[in-house]
Amino acid sequence: METVTGGCQCRRIRYEVGIENDEAYLCHCRMCQRATGGFAAAFKSVKRADVRWLGDEPDWYDSSPIARRPFCATCGTPLGFAFLEGSDNMDLTLGSFDDPGRFAPVHHFGAESMHEAWLDTSQLKRIRTDEYQLLVDKWVQATGKMPE
Repeated sequence: METVTGGCQCRRIRYEVGIENDEAYLCHCRMCQRATGGFAAAFKSVKRADVRWLGDEPDWYDSSPIARRPFCATCGTPLGFAFLEGSDNMDLTLGSFDDPGRFAPVHHFGAESMHEAWLDTSQLKRIRTDEYQLLVDKWVQATGKMPE
């Protein structure tokens, strides 16, 4: 088991979690779409007992009669999904991990709500943030440098 870290955008909420592999999945259900504002939620399933919240505990939203979701009330970062009872696992959002690029999707869930046009975007034009001069200028003016 390897320990990895993550947290919210403002860094108020941090966590570390033990993982056994780099398998992840995409949930396309309407609740996850609404909770994240995206076409799907990218999740890593972990054992609840292996999650350690560092510093502040997350805020929780009862998103349905059967589940709740950890998030940061300060910056709004969605951090995961957990059933209220009956499961030793919970999900953490891939984007909240410090190194989300290590994970690879192994399946889709909530396939009834999939938006197929968003699944294979490999043929779309790619624009790097440092190629968008307006954004570069705003960051440099505000902070003196581009974000990491």
